[in-house]
Amino acid sequence: MPDSSQKRTALALVDAFNRMDVPAIIAFRDPACLRHFYPTAMAQNPQDTRSYAQSLTALHAIFRNFSLTIDELIEDSSNPSRPRICMWLSAKADTAVGEYVNEYVWLLDFNETGEKIVRTKEFSDNLMARDFFPKLREAMGKERERKAAEKAQAIGM
Repeated sequence: MPDSSQKRTALALVDAFNRMDVPAIIAFRDPACLRHFYPTAMAQNPQDTRSYAQSLTALHAIFRNFSLTIDELIEDSSNPSRPRICMWLSAKADTAVGEYVNEYVWLLDFNETGEKIVRTKEFSDNLMARDFFPKLREAMGKERERKAAEKAQAIGM
């Protein structure tokens, strides 16, 4: 049996992440798609497509050798007008403060054709994020300061 349209889209989305191809990642989303974060204790508002693209662009500058692996993929085709896929994913990347390792569960709702994602629910390891991202922000700030100092020195300030 050939893969469904939504499964092909989900696999292509993971491939786009592995290339950190932000325009390709965004192209799989319906313009009105919202990204919801879980657990709700994270208290983050949903992201629209524009803010999601901005977040991905920022991550592209931070992560090197980003790798997203599908550990499990479950397809729900019980409602043909609302196909869904759930993926458990493992992520790794190199950063200025060491290796980034995280796990996600993405619940993706698709349009009727399975070619566009209309809603995402993203569960992530928020303990890892709580500990990792403050260190990364600090390192990024130091790098910005270093580059600004180099630029100032180069122009003779």
